[in-house]
Amino acid sequence: MEITIESPHFTVSSTLNEFIKSKTGKLEHMNERLILGEVKLKLDKSSTDDNKICEIKILGPQIELFASERCMTFEDAVTETIHALEKQLRREKTKKEKGRDKLHIEDPEATEETID
Repeated sequence: MEITIESPHFTVSSTLNEFIKSKTGKLEHMNERLILGEVKLKLDKSSTDDNKICEIKILGPQIELFASERCMTFEDAVTETIHALEKQLRREKTKKEKGRDKLHIEDPEATEETID
């Protein structure tokens, strides 16, 4: 999965960059068909301490997920956003499994008659 990191108006440190790539890379273990992860880090101009925002969009075939979190540090914001995306991926996976259960495919060998 390709991961792009955007941070308008500030530069991301190399340690934060590696942290983001390792965390978002773990999402690929949940769905190996994911193609692109877009991470956007923002600083809010509010007077509160929790002014670090992380937005992550995950793209793949027939899937597009988005999550955003606001925390006191970018590391916490990234972690919370990844947890939200993991929940969404689990929900998508169970939804697909339930859809497969509804499809009943007959076994062609079971319906064939044997002739001696």
